[in-house]
Amino acid sequence: MEHAVPDSAAPGAGRPPGVPDVFDPYLYAEGVPHERYRVLRERYPVAWQEEPEVAGWPAGPGFWAVTRHADVVRVLRDHTTYSSWLGATQIRDPDPADLPFLRRTMLNQDPPGHGRLRRLVSRAFTPARVDAFAARARDRARTLLAAARDGAEDGAADLVRTVTDEYALLNLTDLLGVPAADRGLLLEWTVRVIGYQDPEDAPAPVLGPDGKPLDPRSPALLGEMFGYARELAAYKRAHPGDDVMTALARGGLEPAELEMFFFLLTVAGNDTVRSAAPGGLLALARDPDAYRALADGTAAPGPAVEELLRVHPPVLSFRRTATRDTELAGTRIRAGDKVVVFHASANHDARVFADPHRLDLGRSPNPHVSFGDGPHVCLGAHFARLQLRTLHEEWRRAMPAPELAGAPRRLVSNFINGVTRLPLRVSGPRR
Repeated sequence: MEHAVPDSAAPGAGRPPGVPDVFDPYLYAEGVPHERYRVLRERYPVAWQEEPEVAGWPAGPGFWAVTRHADVVRVLRDHTTYSSWLGATQIRDPDPADLPFLRRTMLNQDPPGHGRLRRLVSRAFTPARVDAFAARARDRARTLLAAARDGAEDGAADLVRTVTDEYALLNLTDLLGVPAADRGLLLEWTVRVIGYQDPEDAPAPVLGPDGKPLDPRSPALLGEMFGYARELAAYKRAHPGDDVMTALARGGLEPAELEMFFFLLTVAGNDTVRSAAPGGLLALARDPDAYRALADGTAAPGPAVEELLRVHPPVLSFRRTATRDTELAGTRIRAGDKVVVFHASANHDARVFADPHRLDLGRSPNPHVSFGDGPHVCLGAHFARLQLRTLHEEWRRAMPAPELAGAPRRLVSNFINGVTRLPLRVSGPRR
């Protein structure tokens, strides 16, 4: 029997007894909290969460956690009720002074403005342009895997350090048209923006005049990246190539829009594969039978990638803001409330996925929400799928069955489902 969320589960009332916390980023360093998600889906599908101070980052007013697949899809599709523009898309509230700046990016806009920008960028980010990089991605996967195998100590290597970070970064910079000498900058900027909750992964925070950490997405900390984007765009106008930055530089974007697109493509384009690739290999290492199905051809790479994305979505959560008083799954939501969808929970909803905790590489249908849904569905999903499929094909061709050679380390983050260390056996017989 389902239970309605109690009236005490409301803004200002605190998180009621029995409602699990799914905000604390340190939870996710231990693993995706699937049992907590299950309790929320079964008893409190729209549950009030407190937002305490964490590691120097200030406390917030709290938010509604949405955990069932149908409700997640409803929120992502209904931009008139659940806005990306009102408060942007991160759980933490931005500094009000930064909000106009953050609204310049497509991620933090609603239709119709969002649609105009998406159409402009779609002309640059075409499937044909992406597919033209397929051979390069395959060569890169082969080269990186061979180097990891040949350079392994005691037959093991950290696949994040030796393969997946470089694979994601170099594929993206090829597509964007970033010169080889500048590619390290993109990884540095990505780590700064994505890993800010993790004391080990992120650089030391920059403190503002009040002694509080500055938001890594604030204009104060993105100036270097934006300056680089302007220089690169100017270079591409004078020296055009068959790459996304050339298309953007000549595509009619305002300078501020181009800067924000460079930021979005650099961070989101890099970290989607940077998170999903080791997550997929980790899932296969933990399920040898599933890997054997992939290795012997019983499971096709395309559906296998979809299932690996389902069980390890790159993004854990996204925030919207209610534009009006409304109701979701029997819970009253007030205008201005934060509403946060949890992708990893939706992907394990037994109402949609039979035996959701089983890795079924042939699962069909597989309506996971790892790339979102609605108007903000991931623009780079085709590019990410191509890279992941290629990496798994090349692993199957040349590497032994993935086997853990030590404990993996996960990112401290309630936003990105990151794996920061993945020690695997890389020598031995294939399969």
